[in-house]
Amino acid sequence: MIYNRNSFSLSDMSSAKASVSLDGDNDTNISKDFEPATCSGIVSNASDGEMAVCENTPNELKQTIKPFHVLMMSTATGIGTGLLVGNGRSIAIAGVGGTLVGYLIIGIMLTCCMQTVGELVVAFPSMPGGFNSYGKRFIDPSVGFTTSWLFFLNWTVVLPLEICVASMTIKFWNERIYPWLFVSLCFAMVCCVNFFGARCYADADCIFNCLKVLMIAGFIILGVLINTGVAGTSGYIGLKYFHNPGFFRNEGNLFKSIATTLVTACFSTGGTEFVALSCAEQNKDDMPRSIRRASIQVLLRIAVIFCVSLFIIGLLIPYNSPFLMGSGSELTHASPYVVALTTNGVKVVPHIVNAIILLSIISVANNAMYSSSRTLHSLADQGFAPKYFCKLDISGKPFRCLCVSAVTGMFSFIAEYKDQETVFVWLLSISGLSTVFTWSMICISHLRFRSAMKEQDQSLDQLGYKSPCGVYGSYISLVICGILLIVQFWVSLFPIGSNGKPDVASFFQNYMAVPVGLLLYLGHKCYTRNTQLFISADKIDINTNRDIYWVDDVIGKKTIFKELDEDTMEQSSALSEPRNK
Repeated sequence: MIYNRNSFSLSDMSSAKASVSLDGDNDTNISKDFEPATCSGIVSNASDGEMAVCENTPNELKQTIKPFHVLMMSTATGIGTGLLVGNGRSIAIAGVGGTLVGYLIIGIMLTCCMQTVGELVVAFPSMPGGFNSYGKRFIDPSVGFTTSWLFFLNWTVVLPLEICVASMTIKFWNERIYPWLFVSLCFAMVCCVNFFGARCYADADCIFNCLKVLMIAGFIILGVLINTGVAGTSGYIGLKYFHNPGFFRNEGNLFKSIATTLVTACFSTGGTEFVALSCAEQNKDDMPRSIRRASIQVLLRIAVIFCVSLFIIGLLIPYNSPFLMGSGSELTHASPYVVALTTNGVKVVPHIVNAIILLSIISVANNAMYSSSRTLHSLADQGFAPKYFCKLDISGKPFRCLCVSAVTGMFSFIAEYKDQETVFVWLLSISGLSTVFTWSMICISHLRFRSAMKEQDQSLDQLGYKSPCGVYGSYISLVICGILLIVQFWVSLFPIGSNGKPDVASFFQNYMAVPVGLLLYLGHKCYTRNTQLFISADKIDINTNRDIYWVDDVIGKKTIFKELDEDTMEQSSALSEPRNK
Protein backbone atom coordinates (compact mmCIF):
# COMPACT_ATOMS: atom_id res chain seq x y z
CA MET A 1 0.00 0.00 0.00
CA ILE A 2 0.28 2.53 -3.51
CA TYR A 3 1.77 1.92 1.08
CA ASN A 4 -0.27 2.38 1.41
CA ARG A 5 1.83 4.38 3.70
CA ASN A 6 3.51 5.05 2.13
CA SER A 7 1.32 1.73 -0.85
CA PHE A 8 -0.15 -0.70 1.02
CA SER A 9 -1.57 -2.22 0.13
CA LEU A 10 -2.73 -0.49 -3.06
CA SER A 11 -0.85 1.72 -0.94
CA ASP A 12 0.95 3.84 -2.07
CA MET A 13 -1.45 1.90 -3.03
CA SER A 14 1.96 4.65 0.13
CA SER A 15 3.30 3.69 -0.20
CA ALA A 16 1.08 1.84 -0.62
CA LYS A 17 2.81 3.24 1.98
CA ALA A 18 -2.57 2.72 -0.67
CA SER A 19 -4.00 -0.37 0.61
CA VAL A 20 -4.01 -3.67 -1.17
CA SER A 21 -5.34 -7.07 -0.49
CA LEU A 22 -2.84 -9.83 -1.11
CA ASP A 23 -5.32 -12.61 -0.72
CA GLY A 24 -4.66 -14.08 -4.12
CA ASP A 25 -8.05 -15.00 -5.50
CA ASN A 26 -8.47 -15.94 -9.15
CA ASP A 27 -9.96 -12.65 -10.28
CA THR A 28 -7.88 -9.75 -9.03
CA ASN A 29 -5.22 -8.72 -6.60
CA ILE A 30 -6.47 -5.24 -5.76
CA SER A 31 -8.23 -4.29 -2.55
CA LYS A 32 -11.60 -5.91 -2.23
CA ASP A 33 -14.28 -6.77 0.21
CA PHE A 34 -14.63 -10.19 1.74
CA GLU A 35 -18.05 -11.62 1.06
CA PRO A 36 -19.39 -15.14 1.30
CA ALA A 37 -18.82 -17.29 -1.74
CA THR A 38 -21.21 -19.80 -3.14
CA CYS A 39 -18.93 -22.71 -2.47
CA SER A 40 -16.56 -23.76 0.27
CA GLY A 41 -13.46 -25.78 0.77
CA ILE A 42 -12.01 -24.67 -2.56
CA VAL A 43 -8.34 -25.06 -3.32
CA SER A 44 -7.21 -23.17 -6.41
CA ASN A 45 -3.93 -24.07 -8.10
CA ALA A 46 -2.81 -25.90 -4.99
CA SER A 47 0.77 -27.03 -5.23
CA ASP A 48 3.59 -27.27 -2.72
CA GLY A 49 1.38 -25.77 -0.05
CA GLU A 50 0.73 -22.67 -2.11
CA MET A 51 -2.92 -22.48 -1.09
CA ALA A 52 -4.11 -23.77 2.23
CA VAL A 53 -7.40 -25.64 2.37
CA CYS A 54 -10.06 -23.84 4.38
CA GLU A 55 -12.85 -26.33 4.64
CA ASN A 56 -16.42 -25.06 4.93
CA THR A 57 -15.08 -21.51 4.64
CA PRO A 58 -15.83 -19.01 1.89
CA ASN A 59 -12.60 -18.48 -0.01
CA GLU A 60 -13.65 -16.45 -2.99
CA LEU A 61 -13.38 -12.69 -2.58
CA LYS A 62 -15.78 -10.43 -4.36
CA GLN A 63 -14.52 -7.05 -5.52
CA THR A 64 -16.66 -4.16 -4.26
CA ILE A 65 -14.17 -1.30 -4.15
CA LYS A 66 -14.78 1.01 -7.09
CA PRO A 67 -12.12 2.21 -9.59
CA PHE A 68 -12.31 5.71 -8.10
CA HIS A 69 -11.32 4.28 -4.72
CA VAL A 70 -8.32 2.59 -6.33
CA LEU A 71 -7.36 5.81 -8.13
CA MET A 72 -7.36 7.82 -4.92
CA MET A 73 -5.47 5.09 -3.07
CA SER A 74 -2.73 4.93 -5.68
CA THR A 75 -2.50 8.72 -5.89
CA ALA A 76 -2.58 9.86 -2.29
CA THR A 77 -2.00 7.11 0.24
CA GLY A 78 1.75 7.78 0.17
CA ILE A 79 1.00 11.24 1.57
CA GLY A 80 1.42 10.09 5.12
CA THR A 81 3.79 10.16 8.05
CA GLY A 82 6.97 9.93 5.98
CA LEU A 83 6.21 13.03 3.92
CA LEU A 84 4.15 15.06 6.37
CA VAL A 85 6.19 14.37 9.52
CA GLY A 86 9.35 12.31 8.93
CA ASN A 87 10.83 14.73 6.41
CA GLY A 88 11.18 17.33 9.15
CA ARG A 89 13.90 15.15 10.63
CA SER A 90 15.51 14.65 7.20
CA ILE A 91 15.65 18.41 6.59
CA ALA A 92 17.19 18.99 10.03
CA ILE A 93 19.89 16.39 9.29
CA ALA A 94 20.77 17.02 5.62
CA GLY A 95 19.02 20.25 4.67
CA VAL A 96 16.41 20.51 1.93
CA GLY A 97 19.07 19.82 -0.73
CA GLY A 98 20.17 16.56 0.90
CA THR A 99 16.56 15.47 1.36
CA LEU A 100 15.76 16.13 -2.31
CA VAL A 101 18.87 14.20 -3.42
CA GLY A 102 17.66 11.26 -1.34
CA TYR A 103 14.27 11.34 -3.05
CA LEU A 104 15.94 11.63 -6.46
CA ILE A 105 17.94 8.45 -5.82
CA ILE A 106 14.88 6.54 -4.61
CA GLY A 107 12.84 7.96 -7.51
CA ILE A 108 15.29 6.53 -10.07
CA MET A 109 15.09 3.15 -8.40
CA LEU A 110 11.28 3.26 -8.24
CA THR A 111 10.98 4.18 -11.91
CA CYS A 112 12.83 0.99 -12.87
CA CYS A 113 11.01 -1.07 -10.25
CA MET A 114 7.64 0.12 -11.56
CA GLN A 115 8.44 -1.26 -15.02
CA THR A 116 9.58 -4.53 -13.49
CA VAL A 117 6.49 -5.11 -11.37
CA GLY A 118 4.34 -4.02 -14.32
CA GLU A 119 5.74 -6.79 -16.49
CA LEU A 120 5.22 -9.42 -13.82
CA VAL A 121 1.73 -8.39 -12.77
CA VAL A 122 0.50 -8.33 -16.38
CA ALA A 123 1.96 -11.79 -16.97
CA PHE A 124 0.61 -13.20 -13.69
CA PRO A 125 -2.56 -11.24 -12.83
CA SER A 126 -4.16 -14.05 -10.84
CA MET A 127 -1.20 -15.56 -8.99
CA PRO A 128 -2.29 -16.68 -5.50
CA GLY A 129 -0.78 -14.28 -2.98
CA GLY A 130 -0.20 -11.53 -5.55
CA PHE A 131 3.29 -10.10 -5.98
CA ASN A 132 3.96 -11.16 -2.40
CA SER A 133 4.40 -14.73 -3.70
CA TYR A 134 6.95 -13.88 -6.42
CA GLY A 135 9.88 -14.78 -4.16
CA LYS A 136 8.56 -18.27 -3.54
CA ARG A 137 7.78 -18.89 -7.22
CA PHE A 138 10.86 -17.44 -8.92
CA ILE A 139 13.69 -17.32 -6.37
CA ASP A 140 13.47 -19.73 -3.45
CA PRO A 141 10.81 -20.67 -0.86
CA SER A 142 12.99 -19.29 1.95
CA VAL A 143 13.23 -15.92 0.19
CA GLY A 144 9.47 -15.92 -0.30
CA PHE A 145 8.95 -16.77 3.37
CA THR A 146 11.30 -14.01 4.50
CA THR A 147 9.98 -11.21 2.31
CA SER A 148 6.36 -12.16 2.98
CA TRP A 149 6.83 -11.99 6.74
CA LEU A 150 8.86 -8.77 6.45
CA PHE A 151 5.98 -7.33 4.43
CA PHE A 152 3.63 -8.31 7.25
CA LEU A 153 6.07 -6.86 9.80
CA ASN A 154 6.15 -3.64 7.78
CA TRP A 155 2.41 -3.07 8.04
CA THR A 156 2.29 -4.36 11.61
CA VAL A 157 4.84 -1.72 12.60
CA VAL A 158 3.17 1.06 10.61
CA LEU A 159 -0.03 0.85 12.69
CA PRO A 160 1.55 1.78 16.07
CA LEU A 161 3.91 4.18 14.30
CA GLU A 162 1.04 6.18 12.83
CA ILE A 163 -0.90 6.31 16.08
CA CYS A 164 2.22 7.37 18.01
CA VAL A 165 2.81 10.18 15.51
CA ALA A 166 -0.84 11.18 15.83
CA SER A 167 -0.29 11.65 19.57
CA MET A 168 2.71 13.87 18.73
CA THR A 169 0.71 15.88 16.20
CA ILE A 170 -2.10 16.64 18.63
CA LYS A 171 0.38 18.44 20.89
CA PHE A 172 0.33 21.37 18.48
CA TRP A 173 -2.93 22.32 20.18
CA ASN A 174 -2.43 20.98 23.69
CA GLU A 175 0.91 20.02 25.22
CA ARG A 176 -0.76 18.69 28.36
CA ILE A 177 -2.94 16.02 26.75
CA TYR A 178 -2.33 12.49 28.02
CA PRO A 179 -0.85 10.40 25.15
CA TRP A 180 -2.58 7.21 26.32
CA LEU A 181 -5.98 8.91 26.10
CA PHE A 182 -5.51 10.09 22.53
CA VAL A 183 -3.96 6.77 21.51
CA SER A 184 -7.02 4.97 22.88
CA LEU A 185 -9.36 7.17 20.84
CA CYS A 186 -7.36 6.70 17.60
CA PHE A 187 -6.98 2.98 18.14
CA ALA A 188 -10.71 2.54 18.75
CA MET A 189 -11.52 4.53 15.60
CA VAL A 190 -9.18 2.42 13.44
CA CYS A 191 -10.60 -0.83 14.81
CA CYS A 192 -14.19 0.27 14.19
CA VAL A 193 -13.51 1.23 10.57
CA ASN A 194 -11.72 -2.04 9.79
CA PHE A 195 -14.12 -4.38 11.56
CA PHE A 196 -17.06 -2.85 9.66
CA GLY A 197 -15.64 -4.17 6.38
CA ALA A 198 -13.68 -3.12 3.31
CA ARG A 199 -16.34 -0.87 1.80
CA CYS A 200 -16.50 1.27 4.93
CA TYR A 201 -12.72 1.33 4.95
CA ALA A 202 -12.53 2.36 1.29
CA ASP A 203 -15.06 5.17 1.63
CA ALA A 204 -13.32 6.60 4.68
CA ASP A 205 -9.89 6.27 3.10
CA CYS A 206 -11.05 7.92 -0.13
CA ILE A 207 -12.26 10.98 1.80
CA PHE A 208 -8.96 11.21 3.70
CA ASN A 209 -6.98 10.93 0.46
CA CYS A 210 -8.94 13.73 -1.21
CA LEU A 211 -8.24 15.99 1.77
CA LYS A 212 -4.52 15.19 1.62
CA VAL A 213 -4.21 16.05 -2.07
CA LEU A 214 -6.09 19.32 -1.57
CA MET A 215 -3.93 20.17 1.44
CA ILE A 216 -0.64 19.65 -0.44
CA ALA A 217 -1.89 21.68 -3.41
CA GLY A 218 -3.05 24.47 -1.12
CA PHE A 219 0.23 24.46 0.79
CA ILE A 220 2.27 24.84 -2.40
CA ILE A 221 0.17 27.81 -3.53
CA LEU A 222 0.21 29.45 -0.09
CA GLY A 223 3.94 28.78 0.23
CA VAL A 224 4.64 30.71 -2.97
CA LEU A 225 2.53 33.61 -1.67
CA ILE A 226 4.40 33.63 1.65
CA ASN A 227 7.79 33.50 -0.06
CA THR A 228 6.97 36.46 -2.28
CA GLY A 229 5.62 38.50 0.64
CA VAL A 230 1.97 38.44 -0.42
CA ALA A 231 0.93 36.42 2.65
CA GLY A 232 2.34 36.03 6.14
CA THR A 233 4.39 38.51 8.17
CA SER A 234 7.93 37.75 6.97
CA GLY A 235 7.89 39.88 3.83
CA TYR A 236 9.83 38.81 0.75
CA ILE A 237 12.00 35.76 1.55
CA GLY A 238 13.21 34.53 -1.84
CA LEU A 239 16.26 32.25 -1.59
CA LYS A 240 17.36 33.69 1.74
CA TYR A 241 17.56 30.38 3.58
CA PHE A 242 19.36 28.66 0.69
CA HIS A 243 22.26 31.07 1.26
CA ASN A 244 22.12 31.23 5.04
CA PRO A 245 22.32 28.65 6.56
CA GLY A 246 22.38 26.86 3.17
CA PHE A 247 20.71 24.44 0.78
CA PHE A 248 22.68 21.48 2.20
CA ARG A 249 23.67 20.91 5.78
CA ASN A 250 27.45 20.68 5.46
CA GLU A 251 28.23 20.17 9.13
CA GLY A 252 30.17 16.93 9.48
CA ASN A 253 29.85 14.56 6.52
CA LEU A 254 27.43 15.62 3.75
CA PHE A 255 27.38 12.13 2.21
CA LYS A 256 26.50 10.60 5.57
CA SER A 257 23.76 13.20 6.04
CA ILE A 258 22.20 12.34 2.67
CA ALA A 259 22.52 8.61 3.39
CA THR A 260 20.61 9.11 6.64
CA THR A 261 17.62 10.50 4.72
CA LEU A 262 17.29 7.49 2.40
CA VAL A 263 15.33 5.32 4.83
CA THR A 264 12.78 8.08 5.35
CA ALA A 265 12.49 8.41 1.56
CA CYS A 266 11.90 4.64 1.29
CA PHE A 267 9.30 4.78 4.04
CA SER A 268 7.55 7.73 2.36
CA THR A 269 7.40 6.11 -1.09
CA GLY A 270 6.80 2.55 0.12
CA GLY A 271 3.95 0.79 -1.63
CA THR A 272 4.42 2.65 -4.92
CA GLU A 273 4.76 -0.69 -6.68
CA PHE A 274 1.03 -1.22 -6.09
CA VAL A 275 0.22 1.51 -8.61
CA ALA A 276 1.25 -0.82 -11.43
CA LEU A 277 -0.83 -3.61 -9.95
CA SER A 278 -3.96 -1.47 -9.65
CA CYS A 279 -3.69 0.09 -13.11
CA ALA A 280 -3.17 -3.30 -14.73
CA GLU A 281 -6.30 -4.61 -13.06
CA GLN A 282 -8.40 -1.61 -14.10
CA ASN A 283 -7.53 -1.78 -17.81
CA LYS A 284 -6.76 -5.28 -19.00
CA ASP A 285 -7.54 -4.48 -22.63
CA ASP A 286 -4.62 -2.08 -22.91
CA MET A 287 -1.94 -3.13 -20.45
CA PRO A 288 1.01 -1.17 -21.91
CA ARG A 289 -0.88 2.11 -21.72
CA SER A 290 -1.96 1.34 -18.15
CA ILE A 291 1.59 0.71 -17.01
CA ARG A 292 2.94 3.77 -18.83
CA ARG A 293 0.26 5.82 -17.14
CA ALA A 294 1.21 4.33 -13.79
CA SER A 295 4.87 5.24 -14.32
CA ILE A 296 3.99 8.83 -15.22
CA GLN A 297 1.73 8.99 -12.18
CA VAL A 298 4.56 7.85 -9.91
CA LEU A 299 7.01 10.36 -11.39
CA LEU A 300 4.51 13.20 -11.07
CA ARG A 301 3.71 12.26 -7.50
CA ILE A 302 7.37 12.20 -6.47
CA ALA A 303 8.12 15.38 -8.44
CA VAL A 304 5.11 17.46 -7.38
CA ILE A 305 3.79 16.10 -4.11
CA PHE A 306 7.17 15.24 -2.60
CA CYS A 307 9.89 17.38 -4.19
CA VAL A 308 7.96 20.59 -4.89
CA SER A 309 6.36 20.69 -1.44
CA LEU A 310 9.74 20.01 0.23
CA PHE A 311 11.35 22.73 -1.89
CA ILE A 312 8.67 25.16 -0.70
CA ILE A 313 9.39 24.18 2.91
CA GLY A 314 13.07 24.92 2.29
CA LEU A 315 12.14 28.38 1.02
CA LEU A 316 10.13 29.15 4.16
CA ILE A 317 12.27 27.81 7.02
CA PRO A 318 16.00 27.10 7.54
CA TYR A 319 17.22 23.58 8.28
CA ASN A 320 18.44 24.74 11.72
CA SER A 321 14.96 25.78 12.86
CA PRO A 322 14.45 24.65 16.48
CA PHE A 323 10.89 23.61 15.61
CA LEU A 324 11.91 20.80 13.22
CA MET A 325 11.93 17.20 14.39
CA GLY A 326 15.54 16.08 14.85
CA SER A 327 16.74 19.52 15.93
CA GLY A 328 17.09 18.36 19.53
CA SER A 329 14.93 21.23 20.78
CA GLU A 330 12.00 20.91 23.17
CA LEU A 331 10.09 23.27 20.86
CA THR A 332 9.78 20.56 18.18
CA HIS A 333 6.50 20.31 16.27
CA ALA A 334 5.60 17.11 14.45
CA SER A 335 5.11 18.45 10.91
CA PRO A 336 7.46 20.71 8.91
CA TYR A 337 4.40 21.93 6.98
CA VAL A 338 2.92 23.38 10.15
CA VAL A 339 6.31 24.81 11.16
CA ALA A 340 6.66 26.53 7.78
CA LEU A 341 3.32 28.29 8.22
CA THR A 342 3.53 29.24 11.91
CA THR A 343 7.11 30.54 11.58
CA ASN A 344 5.96 33.04 8.96
CA GLY A 345 3.03 34.37 10.95
CA VAL A 346 0.18 32.65 9.12
CA LYS A 347 -2.96 32.42 11.23
CA VAL A 348 -5.76 29.82 11.23
CA VAL A 349 -4.38 27.87 8.24
CA PRO A 350 -1.78 25.98 10.36
CA HIS A 351 -4.63 24.60 12.46
CA ILE A 352 -6.45 23.40 9.34
CA VAL A 353 -3.25 21.84 7.96
CA ASN A 354 -2.50 20.13 11.27
CA ALA A 355 -6.04 18.76 11.39
CA ILE A 356 -5.72 17.33 7.87
CA ILE A 357 -2.31 15.87 8.74
CA LEU A 358 -3.87 14.25 11.78
CA LEU A 359 -6.63 12.76 9.63
CA SER A 360 -4.00 11.63 7.10
CA ILE A 361 -2.06 9.83 9.79
CA ILE A 362 -5.21 8.07 11.01
CA SER A 363 -5.96 7.22 7.37
CA VAL A 364 -2.63 5.44 7.00
CA ALA A 365 -3.26 3.68 10.31
CA ASN A 366 -6.49 2.39 8.73
CA ASN A 367 -4.48 1.18 5.73
CA ALA A 368 -1.98 -0.51 8.01
CA MET A 369 -4.56 -2.56 9.92
CA TYR A 370 -6.36 -3.47 6.69
CA SER A 371 -3.17 -4.47 4.89
CA SER A 372 -1.56 -6.34 7.79
CA SER A 373 -4.68 -8.47 8.33
CA ARG A 374 -4.99 -9.28 4.61
CA THR A 375 -1.28 -10.02 4.39
CA LEU A 376 -1.54 -12.49 7.27
CA HIS A 377 -4.46 -14.14 5.47
CA SER A 378 -2.29 -14.32 2.35
CA LEU A 379 0.55 -15.90 4.34
CA ALA A 380 -1.85 -18.60 5.51
CA ASP A 381 -2.97 -19.17 1.92
CA GLN A 382 0.65 -19.67 0.84
CA GLY A 383 1.41 -22.08 3.69
CA PHE A 384 3.70 -19.58 5.45
CA ALA A 385 1.36 -19.13 8.42
CA PRO A 386 -1.00 -21.47 10.32
CA LYS A 387 -4.16 -22.48 8.46
CA TYR A 388 -6.04 -21.08 11.42
CA PHE A 389 -5.70 -17.64 9.83
CA CYS A 390 -7.12 -18.82 6.52
CA LYS A 391 -10.66 -18.95 7.83
CA LEU A 392 -13.09 -16.08 7.16
CA ASP A 393 -16.04 -15.17 9.34
CA ILE A 394 -19.68 -15.36 8.30
CA SER A 395 -19.55 -11.90 6.71
CA GLY A 396 -16.46 -12.81 4.71
CA LYS A 397 -13.85 -10.86 6.70
CA PRO A 398 -10.57 -12.38 8.00
CA PHE A 399 -11.71 -11.79 11.57
CA ARG A 400 -8.91 -13.80 13.16
CA CYS A 401 -6.29 -11.88 11.20
CA LEU A 402 -7.91 -8.60 12.19
CA CYS A 403 -7.70 -9.63 15.83
CA VAL A 404 -3.96 -10.25 15.47
CA SER A 405 -3.55 -6.83 13.84
CA ALA A 406 -5.52 -5.25 16.67
CA VAL A 407 -3.38 -6.94 19.32
CA THR A 408 -0.12 -5.82 17.69
CA GLY A 409 -1.64 -2.37 17.28
CA MET A 410 -1.78 -2.05 21.06
CA PHE A 411 1.95 -1.44 20.86
CA SER A 412 0.79 2.11 20.07
CA PHE A 413 0.62 2.79 23.79
CA ILE A 414 4.39 3.10 23.73
CA ALA A 415 3.54 6.71 22.90
CA GLU A 416 3.50 7.18 26.69
CA TYR A 417 7.29 6.85 26.54
CA LYS A 418 8.84 10.27 27.17
CA ASP A 419 11.21 10.25 24.19
CA GLN A 420 8.62 9.80 21.43
CA GLU A 421 11.09 10.78 18.70
CA THR A 422 13.26 7.75 19.52
CA VAL A 423 10.24 5.46 19.19
CA PHE A 424 9.43 7.13 15.88
CA VAL A 425 12.92 6.43 14.48
CA TRP A 426 12.82 2.78 15.62
CA LEU A 427 9.51 2.05 13.92
CA LEU A 428 10.23 4.12 10.80
CA SER A 429 13.55 2.32 10.21
CA ILE A 430 11.96 -1.13 10.52
CA SER A 431 9.26 -0.21 8.02
CA GLY A 432 11.62 1.57 5.61
CA LEU A 433 14.14 -1.26 5.39
CA SER A 434 11.37 -3.87 5.10
CA THR A 435 10.20 -1.94 2.04
CA VAL A 436 13.71 -2.17 0.57
CA PHE A 437 13.58 -5.96 0.95
CA THR A 438 10.25 -6.03 -0.91
CA TRP A 439 11.62 -3.97 -3.80
CA SER A 440 14.74 -6.14 -3.99
CA MET A 441 12.65 -9.31 -4.06
CA ILE A 442 10.55 -7.99 -6.94
CA CYS A 443 13.64 -7.13 -9.01
CA ILE A 444 15.36 -10.47 -8.36
CA SER A 445 12.09 -12.25 -9.22
CA HIS A 446 12.02 -10.39 -12.54
CA LEU A 447 15.59 -11.42 -13.34
CA ARG A 448 14.84 -15.05 -12.49
CA PHE A 449 11.63 -14.94 -14.55
CA ARG A 450 13.51 -13.62 -17.59
CA SER A 451 16.20 -16.26 -17.08
CA ALA A 452 13.54 -18.99 -16.89
CA MET A 453 11.82 -17.70 -20.04
CA LYS A 454 15.11 -17.96 -21.91
CA GLU A 455 16.07 -21.33 -20.44
CA GLN A 456 12.66 -22.84 -21.25
CA ASP A 457 12.58 -21.40 -24.80
CA GLN A 458 9.61 -19.12 -24.18
CA SER A 459 9.41 -16.01 -26.33
CA LEU A 460 9.17 -12.60 -24.71
CA ASP A 461 6.57 -11.81 -27.38
CA GLN A 462 4.14 -13.81 -25.25
CA LEU A 463 4.27 -11.08 -22.60
CA GLY A 464 1.49 -8.53 -22.54
CA TYR A 465 3.93 -5.90 -21.32
CA LYS A 466 7.72 -5.88 -21.55
CA SER A 467 9.63 -3.54 -19.28
CA PRO A 468 11.30 -0.82 -21.41
CA CYS A 469 14.19 -0.97 -18.95
CA GLY A 470 14.54 -4.73 -19.48
CA VAL A 471 16.77 -6.62 -17.09
CA TYR A 472 18.99 -3.55 -16.82
CA GLY A 473 16.27 -1.74 -14.89
CA SER A 474 16.14 -4.57 -12.37
CA TYR A 475 19.93 -4.52 -12.03
CA ILE A 476 19.90 -0.74 -11.48
CA SER A 477 17.23 -1.06 -8.79
CA LEU A 478 19.11 -3.89 -7.10
CA VAL A 479 22.37 -1.92 -7.08
CA ILE A 480 20.63 1.07 -5.49
CA CYS A 481 18.93 -1.17 -2.90
CA GLY A 482 22.25 -2.87 -2.13
CA ILE A 483 24.07 0.44 -1.74
CA LEU A 484 21.25 1.70 0.45
CA LEU A 485 21.58 -1.29 2.80
CA ILE A 486 25.36 -0.85 2.97
CA VAL A 487 25.32 2.89 3.70
CA GLN A 488 22.48 2.41 6.18
CA PHE A 489 24.67 -0.12 8.01
CA TRP A 490 27.42 2.51 8.07
CA VAL A 491 25.31 5.42 9.31
CA SER A 492 23.57 3.15 11.84
CA LEU A 493 26.80 1.88 13.39
CA PHE A 494 28.62 5.21 13.09
CA PRO A 495 25.84 7.84 13.27
CA ILE A 496 26.35 11.55 12.75
CA GLY A 497 28.00 13.04 15.82
CA SER A 498 29.56 9.77 17.02
CA ASN A 499 33.09 10.97 16.16
CA GLY A 500 33.86 7.68 14.41
CA LYS A 501 32.94 5.53 17.41
CA PRO A 502 30.46 2.66 16.96
CA ASP A 503 27.07 3.13 18.59
CA VAL A 504 25.34 -0.21 19.26
CA ALA A 505 22.07 1.38 20.36
CA SER A 506 21.91 3.45 17.16
CA PHE A 507 22.71 0.36 15.08
CA PHE A 508 19.73 -1.64 16.36
CA GLN A 509 17.52 1.44 16.32
CA ASN A 510 18.14 2.03 12.61
CA TYR A 511 19.01 -1.45 11.25
CA MET A 512 16.74 -3.86 13.12
CA ALA A 513 14.90 -5.09 10.01
CA VAL A 514 18.06 -6.62 8.51
CA PRO A 515 18.89 -8.96 11.45
CA VAL A 516 15.22 -9.92 11.61
CA GLY A 517 15.25 -10.75 7.88
CA LEU A 518 18.40 -12.85 8.24
CA LEU A 519 16.90 -14.78 11.16
CA LEU A 520 13.73 -15.49 9.17
CA TYR A 521 15.72 -16.65 6.15
CA LEU A 522 18.15 -18.87 8.06
CA GLY A 523 15.39 -20.21 10.29
CA HIS A 524 13.32 -21.29 7.28
CA LYS A 525 16.39 -22.84 5.65
CA CYS A 526 17.12 -24.88 8.77
CA TYR A 527 13.49 -25.89 9.22
CA THR A 528 13.07 -27.05 5.61
CA ARG A 529 16.67 -28.35 5.34
CA ASN A 530 16.90 -26.70 1.96
CA THR A 531 20.45 -25.61 1.05
CA GLN A 532 19.89 -24.27 -2.47
CA LEU A 533 20.11 -20.51 -2.96
CA PHE A 534 17.96 -20.33 -6.09
CA ILE A 535 15.51 -22.51 -7.94
CA SER A 536 17.24 -23.46 -11.18
CA ALA A 537 15.93 -21.58 -14.22
CA ASP A 538 14.74 -24.75 -15.97
CA LYS A 539 12.61 -25.72 -12.94
CA ILE A 540 10.94 -22.36 -12.28
CA ASP A 541 7.19 -22.58 -12.88
CA ILE A 542 6.47 -19.84 -15.42
CA ASN A 543 3.27 -21.43 -16.73
CA THR A 544 0.76 -21.65 -13.88
CA ASN A 545 -1.45 -18.55 -13.64
CA ARG A 546 0.30 -16.87 -16.58
CA ASP A 547 -1.66 -14.99 -19.23
CA ILE A 548 -0.08 -15.23 -22.68
CA TYR A 549 -0.55 -12.75 -25.49
CA TRP A 550 -0.46 -12.83 -29.26
CA VAL A 551 -0.59 -10.09 -31.87
CA ASP A 552 -4.02 -9.93 -33.48
CA ASP A 553 -3.41 -8.95 -37.11
CA VAL A 554 -6.99 -7.67 -37.45
CA ILE A 555 -6.95 -5.13 -34.61
CA GLY A 556 -3.20 -4.64 -34.76
CA LYS A 557 -2.39 -5.09 -31.07
CA LYS A 558 -1.69 -7.78 -28.51
CA THR A 559 -4.62 -9.75 -27.14
CA ILE A 560 -4.90 -12.22 -24.29
CA PHE A 561 -4.85 -15.76 -25.66
CA LYS A 562 -5.81 -17.53 -22.44
CA GLU A 563 -4.30 -18.43 -19.11
CA LEU A 564 -1.39 -20.79 -19.70
CA ASP A 565 -1.70 -24.28 -18.32
CA GLU A 566 -0.38 -27.72 -19.18
CA ASP A 567 -3.03 -28.27 -21.88
CA THR A 568 -2.12 -25.13 -23.79
CA MET A 569 1.66 -25.01 -23.41
CA GLU A 570 2.25 -26.49 -26.85
CA GLN A 571 -0.21 -24.04 -28.43
CA SER A 572 1.39 -21.07 -26.66
CA SER A 573 4.92 -21.97 -27.68
CA ALA A 574 3.82 -21.80 -31.31
CA LEU A 575 2.41 -18.30 -31.07
CA SER A 576 5.75 -16.71 -31.87
CA GLU A 577 9.32 -17.71 -32.50
CA PRO A 578 11.62 -17.42 -29.50
CA ARG A 579 13.28 -14.02 -29.68
CA ASN A 580 14.58 -13.44 -26.19
CA LYS A 581 16.51 -10.21 -25.80
